[in-house]
Amino acid sequence: MPLYVKDREVGELADRLAKLKKTSKTEAVRQALRSELERNTATELKPSKVDPQTQAYVDNGLRVARTIRARYPAGGPGLPVTKEWIDSLYEDD
Repeated sequence: MPLYVKDREVGELADRLAKLKKTSKTEAVRQALRSELERNTATELKPSKVDPQTQAYVDNGLRVARTIRARYPAGGPGLPVTKEWIDSLYEDD
């Protein structure tokens, strides 16, 4: 599928890159797009370094969240939402 770019600046950038790489505009754009995709994919997959204390906090938080989800599944029985209950949220005690 052809790609038509109707932006003068993009065309000029493609020309500059093609001259630097000594290739066609199409090949310059292809290489630039591949390079950018590889760079973004590499940063997405790169594991972040987390100190052990922070990792312990995260693990504990996940454990608590899983316990709550197991005990109170989504869509389970709960208190009905009534006008009186909603009004009580806005009353001053």
